[in-house]
Amino acid sequence: MPLIAGAEPFLAHGDRLGILVLHGVGGSPVSVTSWAQHLAHAGHTVAAPRLPGHGTRWQDLNRTRWQDWYEEADRNYAWLTRRSDTVVVMGLSNGATLGLRLAERHLDLAGLVLVNPQVHTERLDTRLLPGVRYLVPGVPAAVNDIKKPGVDEGAYDRTPLHAAHSTKQMWASVKSDIHRVDCPILLIHSADDHVVEPSNTLWIMANVTSSDVREIVLENSFHVATMDNDAQVVFDASLAFAREMTAA
Repeated sequence: MPLIAGAEPFLAHGDRLGILVLHGVGGSPVSVTSWAQHLAHAGHTVAAPRLPGHGTRWQDLNRTRWQDWYEEADRNYAWLTRRSDTVVVMGLSNGATLGLRLAERHLDLAGLVLVNPQVHTERLDTRLLPGVRYLVPGVPAAVNDIKKPGVDEGAYDRTPLHAAHSTKQMWASVKSDIHRVDCPILLIHSADDHVVEPSNTLWIMANVTSSDVREIVLENSFHVATMDNDAQVVFDASLAFAREMTAA
């Protein structure tokens, strides 16, 4: 199956600081490749995988479940741990949510960078997902929530509902074990996000057990901050954070 332009996974061999960069559900590596390249150009070992069902057709995503996405993230995390002394996980949107799950399962993870993470939604129509997903395969998706003009995040234009239902199940699993997240966290979120409600950030900050939680608010970006006006803020802050975790 042909890939969306730019949706190839990114891999770079560097020093003993390993960084895993995860794109969101329904998105593709397009949304995080520039971020990963910035970290790699700084000399570090970086993996930004293409999660199963992504970067091709939205129908392919409907054939996968959140456990498939997590397994690919976990496989890349294991690859990095074999080549690195320190591993930091970074993610955008539900890629950040997968990062939280990795932190729950791998207590040796050095740090997390979460960009506009999601652990729930306030949309009432998602309550219909258990049944309607068998009647309607997909609905129009909220894509390219980017303030900067002319930018395409390389995401599906439809949301596959089996995958959306599985995403909700992922949120429930992450929330049930959130107390296990005690590594340092850099939480970067947009002041104006049309995809993820502010209550997500507030809930995460209130429920992780990490003693080191830092917050950066982006004033000039929407949801896909890694491709928006504040992308360089994300890149520089996350690089400095990862290097600090190495020194620690």
